[in-house]
Amino acid sequence: MKNLLVASAIGLTAIGALAQGQFNFCNRVLASGIDAIVNNELGAPAAAGYFAQAYAGLTADSLSPVGSAVEFRTDRPDRAGYINPVPVTVPGIDVGKDAYVAMRAWKGSSGGQVFASYEDALTKGGVYGGSGAVKLTLGGGTVTPTDLVGLQAFSMVPEPSALALGVLGAAALLMRRRS
Repeated sequence: MKNLLVASAIGLTAIGALAQGQFNFCNRVLASGIDAIVNNELGAPAAAGYFAQAYAGLTADSLSPVGSAVEFRTDRPDRAGYINPVPVTVPGIDVGKDAYVAMRAWKGSSGGQVFASYEDALTKGGVYGGSGAVKLTLGGGTVTPTDLVGLQAFSMVPEPSALALGVLGAAALLMRRRS
């Protein structure tokens, strides 16, 4: 009886894992019409030291990180700005259901600071950027994971420094006084 309960628990766990939806996290799949290069803050394709992570949710406003961060390709110059394909599982959304997915990217270090995630770069003044969300019907299990059809190219930007924002604010005040 104990063996039957253990086997049932393992079987239910396996079925639950198979039911989770998946997509192919990649920004270049020519067969699917995807060519969404990511450029760094200098306008060059992102390469060594730049990272991307998938974000997914039930709505475009409820995205959260899924899967692991991946580094942009460095194997050939013509592959900079792209990542290797990685299947990503979306917890809580079943195969065949719709999800919204986006790519977010960041520079791993800048000015002596290290940024472990997109949020880290965003809140600590690093270099970051992201795509708009695309709606996908998730694959997985016996259904091939969905490609990110509709993903658009984007560029990363540095977070403006407090000094730069202060200068812009002062300039705006001076211009307003003159009017």
